[in-house]
Parts: sequence; structure tokens; C-alpha cells
Amino acid sequence: MVDATPKLSVRELSVLYGDKVALDGISLDVLPNEIFGIIGPANSGKTSFLRALNRMEEFDTNMTVRGTILFEGQDISAVRNVYALRRKVGVVFPLPVGLPMSIYENVAFAPKLAGIKKKAQLDDIVERCLTRAALWDEVKDRLDALGSLLSGGQQQRLTIARALSQEPELLLLDEFSIAVDPVTTMRIEDVLKELKDEITIVLVTNLVQQARRLADRTAFFLESELVEVAETEELFTGTVKDQRTRDYVEGRFG
Repeated sequence: MVDATPKLSVRELSVLYGDKVALDGISLDVLPNEIFGIIGPANSGKTSFLRALNRMEEFDTNMTVRGTILFEGQDISAVRNVYALRRKVGVVFPLPVGLPMSIYENVAFAPKLAGIKKKAQLDDIVERCLTRAALWDEVKDRLDALGSLLSGGQQQRLTIARALSQEPELLLLDEFSIAVDPVTTMRIEDVLKELKDEITIVLVTNLVQQARRLADRTAFFLESELVEVAETEELFTGTVKDQRTRDYVEGRFG
């Protein structure tokens, strides 16, 4: 992490669903080419944080976002074309959600929307993204098969490949291993370690040891608040600022 200029700066961010506060005035920075982990128990605001980064309030009339989110120095609320923003910010949800089409078309869908029509170019994108998602060798001989027929772990990696096909600069992952077996989880973790050379990753996980394995820095969310942010190994082994962090990472609650 040579460049210390934040890729993402969040200031006094609050998220509400109706009158219910999901996030309450958090501020943090995410640096370029780091894996930034977010841990915390259920209903601590982790997923709401990702939803705010991707302007999901555009599709949820019950969701209100307050505060400032700067992506590469630009306030995302000022971006008129939300789809242009989402081409730079890829999202992988907890459960794989494949498009009802072939493996090939799942990955080629976004590039086609972006105006790429040449088959040779699309072929290259599909192969590159499936390879980066550690899926190419398993599906290269059946690209015309429905993506929904893949195993759960393969569908999750297909979702990652589809997110990568947009060539995002920021990748948001929300509990990617919930529906994935341990072996596939480790494969995806290896993929993420390689991807951080190219993109910035924000990883929400309920598995504290997963954050320890992957994240350069980690934030601890609790009851809608940001308790603290620290270098990940320091968070697990050093002197934390708040005893609640120590209690959580050592499994005393959550």
C-alpha cells in the first residue's frame, strides 16, 4: 500500500430504514489495493455500509443515507449516472444470484451493455474473468450451460467473475462464504489475495478468522457504530482501544 491517498473516504455516514438507525455517524478511509475487512455481529450495520457505498437507496424508498462518501475524491451522491458508478463498484452478495442465462452470457452481460459487440473481445473477457475467479478450468468446456446448474461454490465464483467483467476499481463482498463449502471458501480467499494487486476490496464477514487471514486493516462495527479500525494483526494481537473489540474477536459474544 504505497499510495496513502484514500480510495474511499466516509465521513459521518448514517443509514436509516424508516426511523430505525442501521449506521450512526461512522467515518473511515479505505486505501487503494488493500483488503479492508469489516467484522461485527448481526445487525451491527455492516451490510448497510456496503449498500450505502453502492447507492442502494436509489431502489429502496425506506432507506435514507446521510453524510459523505467520497470515491476517488468525488462525492458519490453527485454522480448523476448511478450505473456509471456501479461499473466501478462491483458487489458480491451473500448468496450467489446468477442471471437466468448461460455461464458465458452471465459474464458477457455487462460488457455487452457497455457496448462491446465483437465476439473475440467478449471471448477474451469471459476467459479472463473466469480465470481470475478460479472457475475457468472447471467450466471452459460447458460455457453454454446454464449458470444456475453450477454448484453453490461455482455459482459464487461465477458471481465474482460477473462482477469483475465490469472491470471495477472497488469490489464489495458481503459474507461471500455463507453458502460455500470450506474448500471453495479457501479457493475464493486465494483469488481475493491475488485480486488486491489490481483492485481495492471491502470484505464484510462474520468469520473473524477470515478477516484475520485476508484483511490488511479491519473495522469493528457494533450496534450501528464503528468501534475502531486498526491493522488487522494489531486488532487481534495488540492493544485494542476498546475492550468490546477484544471480547468480540476472542468470541465472548456475537
